[in-house]
Amino acid sequence: MTDEWRGWQEAAETALYGDGGFYRRPEGPAGHFRTSVHASSLFAAAVARLLVRTAADLGTARVDLVDLGAGRGELVTGVLAALPAEGGAGLAVRAYAVELAGRPEGLDPRVEWCAEPPPGTRGLLFANEWLDNVPLPVAETDAEGVERYVEVRTADGAERLGAPVTGADAEWLRRWWPSAGPGSRAEIGRPRDEAWAAAVSTLSAGLAVAVDYAHVRGERPPFGTLTGFRAGREVRPVPDGSCDLTAHVALDACAAAVPGATVRTQREALSALGITGGRPPLALASTDPTAYVRALSTAGEAAELTARGGLGDFGWLEHAISPATPSSPAAQSRPAAQSSPSGD
Repeated sequence: MTDEWRGWQEAAETALYGDGGFYRRPEGPAGHFRTSVHASSLFAAAVARLLVRTAADLGTARVDLVDLGAGRGELVTGVLAALPAEGGAGLAVRAYAVELAGRPEGLDPRVEWCAEPPPGTRGLLFANEWLDNVPLPVAETDAEGVERYVEVRTADGAERLGAPVTGADAEWLRRWWPSAGPGSRAEIGRPRDEAWAAAVSTLSAGLAVAVDYAHVRGERPPFGTLTGFRAGREVRPVPDGSCDLTAHVALDACAAAVPGATVRTQREALSALGITGGRPPLALASTDPTAYVRALSTAGEAAELTARGGLGDFGWLEHAISPATPSSPAAQSRPAAQSSPSGD
């Protein structure tokens, strides 16, 4: 890393995914933060159930599973393990883990490791906490009311204002994150919209799902959300490769990038997949204490996955793609999305 000034998108791209970048490190994302995948095996079981439903909707016993931003393969491994119990024992699943880091040792040999989502898949494309790690420009409104790109110094994270925001980035801000006045900041989500549209375009039929912490127009934080994480703690964002760099996702903008999107909370999505966090009946404690303790533990994990103010408030962006109604021509014309590690 050099002591130079760059826009946040370029600086984060190098710090996270360049040679020696944060996500190239051997410990992987799980060494620094915990996602729904790590919180409970119930999450992978729910995704397995969703894969079974997707195969049924397609009328096929052969289905693809694409884990986009796979970390070290935790989610795809959990889904394959959960399939028999979730009604998927008869499915022939071709599993892909999409990740820039190298294939981890000991990964299930059924999983194909690749750097980009393969084209033409039929089934479920699932991106858990992937979009928040797609680098993006940061803007700040100066004292005269002009929105300018924020530049960052690689070595220490110091910032300064650069050139005015123009072109497609300015149009994105006007539509999705209007300035709140001098001193306010915004994270320009256009690269994420394009990355998601490109990822969806690789799916010939099935369901594409992006799960992330998010905000919507009208509720944007006035000073943005860019931050860093290291070893389980939130830290000052410095693009030197020493920490994760992340920002909440403007999920409504991503939804508009591909026609036919739906957005709901993780609490709603997991409830539809049978995970509610309800406590087991107390009568079970006297009739079968071991089963009660086991059920209570499961309920606690489910409660964490669906908690208000926590994981339950994450957004689930969903696109159903049928063979007769492929994703938009605009999305199909874009190149395949380059993967970046999530927190799987």
